[in-house]
Amino acid sequence: MGWTIAIHGGAGTIARAEMNAGQEAAHRDALHAALEAGAAVLREGGAAEEAVLAAVSSMEDCPLFNAGHGATLTAAGHAELDAALMLDDGRAGAVTGARRIRNPVRAAQAVMRHTKHVLLQGEAADGLAAECGLPLAESGYFVTPHRLAQLEAARRDGELVLDHDGRMGTVGAVARDAIGALAAATSTGGMTNKRPGRVGDSPVIGAGTWADGRVAVSCTGTGEAFLRCAAAHEVAARMRLAGEDLGAATRFVVEQAVPEAGGSGGLIAVDAAGHFALPFNTSGMYRGVWRDGDAPEVAIFRD
Repeated sequence: MGWTIAIHGGAGTIARAEMNAGQEAAHRDALHAALEAGAAVLREGGAAEEAVLAAVSSMEDCPLFNAGHGATLTAAGHAELDAALMLDDGRAGAVTGARRIRNPVRAAQAVMRHTKHVLLQGEAADGLAAECGLPLAESGYFVTPHRLAQLEAARRDGELVLDHDGRMGTVGAVARDAIGALAAATSTGGMTNKRPGRVGDSPVIGAGTWADGRVAVSCTGTGEAFLRCAAAHEVAARMRLAGEDLGAATRFVVEQAVPEAGGSGGLIAVDAAGHFALPFNTSGMYRGVWRDGDAPEVAIFRD
């Protein structure tokens, strides 16, 4: 049936009137670059695991997204990085509160491959990355002028700013490879001005990231709400237990479960047949999809 890859770069208050042509073009170029990074793996017969890692790493390296370089800053003024990876055979790895890992999603893979654990936090996550030879960086690498200005404004107003309301969001990728294997990966810096140590949904298996034999899911939005309703796993559960198709299951989660849990956002998902869904309940979501034999597509706004 060929391969499929879908990506997101955050969902939220993304208004066309507040984005000039240059900004829009830069975001579309970044989404295309991430799609190409993942598709390049799949075109050569590579695994879904490596495809989602390539796509997410591309967005972690781009300052336009809230992951890796350009992540949001905590109330203490530093980045705390979260990421997760899950495969359809149940293997998973995640990191939270990392401070030095250039590509946190690669560290999530290292947790899965090189430890008996699923989730490592803080210095332990940084230490494992170093042991595995993953690229590290000083804290200044993750700080951009935009994020500093965003933090200063949030401090002045005494507010928390969701990543997607800052027009730059959590990133993720889901893929089905040529032999039918599924994988999902998610990476984020969380919320601007968040309390140090806060953990959102992205690194929590079943909340912001999930994969099994039926579906792979990556979420973006109000992390606490996605945690409360186990959003990513809820998609899979509705497909497995209620017999819903991908569209129905993802619409329920985005249109009903997440709002009832007090949040907003979106998700991307691909099923075992290569069908995809990219629903969101906000004014926009940075997103893209590419299926074997088709042209890549990216979008930002609801229309």
